[in-house]
Amino acid sequence: MKAVLAIMEIEQKALFVIFGGTGDLAKRKLYPSLFQLYKKGILQDNFAVIGTARRPWTDEHLQEVVRTSIASNDESQKQIDEFVRHFYYQSHNVNDTEHYVTLRELAEKLDLKYQINGNRLFYLAMSPRFFGTIAQHLKSQNIVTDEGYNRVIVEKPFGRDFESAKELNDSISKYFPEEAFFRIDHYLGKEMIQNIMALRFSNNLFRAVWNNRYIDNIQITLSEALGVEERAGYYETAGALRDMVQNHILQIVSLLTMNMPASYSESDIRREKIYALKSLKKYSPAKVAENFVRAQYIGNDGQVGYLQENEIADDSTTETFVAGKLFVNNENFSGVPIYIRTGKRLTQKTTRIDISFKEMETSFFDSKKLGRNILTINVEPEGQVYLQTNIKKIGQGFDLKPSRMDLQLNNENEVVPEAYEKLLLDALLGDATNFAHWEEVAYAWKFVDSIREAWDAGNGDLSEYKCGSMGPKESEDLLKHDGNHWVFTGE
Repeated sequence: MKAVLAIMEIEQKALFVIFGGTGDLAKRKLYPSLFQLYKKGILQDNFAVIGTARRPWTDEHLQEVVRTSIASNDESQKQIDEFVRHFYYQSHNVNDTEHYVTLRELAEKLDLKYQINGNRLFYLAMSPRFFGTIAQHLKSQNIVTDEGYNRVIVEKPFGRDFESAKELNDSISKYFPEEAFFRIDHYLGKEMIQNIMALRFSNNLFRAVWNNRYIDNIQITLSEALGVEERAGYYETAGALRDMVQNHILQIVSLLTMNMPASYSESDIRREKIYALKSLKKYSPAKVAENFVRAQYIGNDGQVGYLQENEIADDSTTETFVAGKLFVNNENFSGVPIYIRTGKRLTQKTTRIDISFKEMETSFFDSKKLGRNILTINVEPEGQVYLQTNIKKIGQGFDLKPSRMDLQLNNENEVVPEAYEKLLLDALLGDATNFAHWEEVAYAWKFVDSIREAWDAGNGDLSEYKCGSMGPKESEDLLKHDGNHWVFTGE
């Protein structure tokens, strides 16, 4: 850890080649994140960015797009001008070998101009079907250097099932080793997600009770207020299970339930995360129907239903909501239900984790009046941790009331870095701790595939829920069957 912090204080030298440099992700996330690294001095003089895509842009046009993506009232125009001069554009057909020859010549020219020493980061911000083709050409056309590092960053979706993910992984790993392969899950870059390990392993208060002896259940909610919007074409082929559960939710599950790593190191953390995902209980098709709920949103209060969205088939059975009950069969969490839910057009956008501790057996108080201790990790929008406790009411007698102990993440003047900024810096440093290893991806897909196959075979009805609600009644019933309820109601 000390070594990483020391490196962060040193200027990083790198050539970024962004395939899909005209896309929405590049404009919304990548360019602003690179600018933040520039403002902090992590990127200074010795870096350059090549944006590539089919569009016939020029260097000047790309620079203007970058300028627009980072401009705000409090930014220094001089600093912006200096930053955008490091950007270059090449119109590129990923299937045309000659275009890679041109790309290599530009890369070599910029490497000399900015004294980058051969360090290259290839960001594949485009359709996964091109990943293998790009990786092959990067290698065959000698765009991969011998003197520096060469790292590939890919976006989700990483496959649509285990077989396609393996095929995709193999198509890249032929040319790049696992240690040079960075699979982004931007949730792993969120400050509060990274705080899970800090809470669990640096506080004896929580470490001692983070197990099935004290924890009754865990609840994970990833809710979105928006519908499918411009992603309708992709979403119709994916659905909530593939889009959110396979990656974001199962990564959170692994962090919550993994055993304590031997050290804070990439290899030790990864080993325990893989073991947690490997320990996920798989259900028979009949049990999938009992333990998972899928649903679609329908119109309400002026908002159209999923079937009325553009590019959505009238008879689509794609789920926009998933709730489920998971079990991780390791020593510390065997028997603890992990309730998950995610969906679109819900009450509000939020990501939160609720750890509900078991009710206390005592004769000192009336146990019926004791509220449960609940630890809440509110990932977004607030970025807070709070613990629900019981305290005495003010005045005569000894009646109790629930109280909330708040732990604020940041000071008022402290800016929390955006997830992509942190992950890009990790990639620059060669630290893959907050990226998904192939084995993590593989075990997550195997678990999700068993659910998907059961649904495709007719196990589990497709329910409906109104826009602006927190999902269908069946989601509530899933917990009610165990004598539980969702802690977060959306209010």
